[in-house]
Amino acid sequence: MAWEDGPSAGMQDLGNTAGMSLARQYLHWDSKNEIKRGTTSLQNSKDCAWRSPFTWEVRANDRNYHMQFKKKFAFCLTKKKYAGNAIKTAKYNIFTFLPLNLYEQFHRMANVYFVFVILLQTFPEISTLPWYTLLFPLSCLLTIRGLRDLIDDIGRHQSDRNINNRPCEILSGKSFRWQKWRDICVGDIVRLRKENFVPADMLLLCSSEPSSLCYVETAEIDGETNLKFRQALLATHQELVSEESMAAFDGEVICEEPNSRMHSFTGTLEWRGETYSLDSERILLRGCKLRNTDVCYGLVIYAGFDSKIMRNCGKIKRKKTKLDCMMDRLVIIIFLVLLVTSLCLAVASGFWARMFQEKHSYLSALYKHTTPAQQAFFNFWGFTILLSIIIPMSMYITFEFIYLVNSFFINWDLEMYYAVKDIPAKARSTSLNDQLGQIEYIFSDKTGTLTQNVMSFKKCCINGTIYGNFWWTQLVLTSHVIGAFQGPPHLWSHLSRAPSAWSQGTVLLFKNGCLPFRRCIMPQTQLKSARSSLIEKRAWG
Repeated sequence: MAWEDGPSAGMQDLGNTAGMSLARQYLHWDSKNEIKRGTTSLQNSKDCAWRSPFTWEVRANDRNYHMQFKKKFAFCLTKKKYAGNAIKTAKYNIFTFLPLNLYEQFHRMANVYFVFVILLQTFPEISTLPWYTLLFPLSCLLTIRGLRDLIDDIGRHQSDRNINNRPCEILSGKSFRWQKWRDICVGDIVRLRKENFVPADMLLLCSSEPSSLCYVETAEIDGETNLKFRQALLATHQELVSEESMAAFDGEVICEEPNSRMHSFTGTLEWRGETYSLDSERILLRGCKLRNTDVCYGLVIYAGFDSKIMRNCGKIKRKKTKLDCMMDRLVIIIFLVLLVTSLCLAVASGFWARMFQEKHSYLSALYKHTTPAQQAFFNFWGFTILLSIIIPMSMYITFEFIYLVNSFFINWDLEMYYAVKDIPAKARSTSLNDQLGQIEYIFSDKTGTLTQNVMSFKKCCINGTIYGNFWWTQLVLTSHVIGAFQGPPHLWSHLSRAPSAWSQGTVLLFKNGCLPFRRCIMPQTQLKSARSSLIEKRAWG
């Protein structure tokens, strides 16, 4: 039996359809059981309140309530407890670019080394060249790196701007109005439509599907393309049926503080004197994509940097390639070798100066203000400056140009252009090019995660006869199976003649992602004999 991946999306669509039908068939509510479960969960949460205190309160359609809360974040400074939905992933702004960029650049050992050499050049007693002659190439190096980091950060600002300016429908008054993602606040009710991305972590209130089911794709979060379903509470599903009821909704959600746990959520919804328990199955996370659901409504619980996906992002750190790390280690080693060499030369020069003064006493007037030890000390730093070119600054300037130009070549590479979705290659960072193709760890999961979850026909073996498009047979099986068998008559007659043929090793592989009739493998001895017989028939004509 042989299967191979191919560009077919039939299996995914078939699986999605089957998943929706199963969800609709088995996920009907029992209102009594739900209220019972809610009461039990509430009692358990009260018993375990010391474990997971609920301190995050969200009131629907009440922005003024959330605006009054502040929290301390540094010394005596305070900020809003409930964050806005605007995000920022860029590292610099107009005021912080120069100091932060210089701070990052001087984390490279080479830059520290060059500054050290320039400082030595400022002392006339040991200087060999004017200090500004080395300052100019170092300034060029820092400028090139700064411009490169600026280009990368401008791309981050543009990406943040595009995300924050995405349109969405927010309940304002008694109707929904088109606004931007950055205008969303905690407690707002948002309407999402099919193929929309979820702008914030929200409690699902209702949807257009039966029983308020909602199907989402979490590829932006965990890379999984299979659909997951979420379901609203029975109370909100039955009551929130119009925009007027949405505007009158005054429920209060009490839940845990914002955290980075993607697959867990604990909280309660208090509405009209009733308390309902909430879990992760009721929550739509930011970054999910709404699929196979026309419309759904959600109450914003966490917005912006309080959302779970942003909590998992962490702070932006300076990335260093393996080449940068290796160069830093080499600079330290070469600098130590330079010091040892200069020390040896300085000691040798001190002995030489002492012998020279003793041999040529008439020149003692020139050395009356210095001793051999002082001359050796000055010679040590002089040799350090003379040998400092062992680490060439021009090499680093060349590296910076190579990184920058190579990123442009990546953007212009036609062989990396994906014509199916009209997406060209894009180098988002100009300082990590040498890391491309470097694999250090391989984490493997099920086959579907590493492939496209699609299959195409390669070959099949029926009762000892191999069918397929390969060199020892001219028979090409082009049958497509979607729900029912549609193929050559002799294959259908063979399958319908007797189920015993299946037990002998019948293997079918079809295009468009359909499953085989029976997953069984023909014994290897029979497969080899079948192949040999086909080869003999082809040889003898």
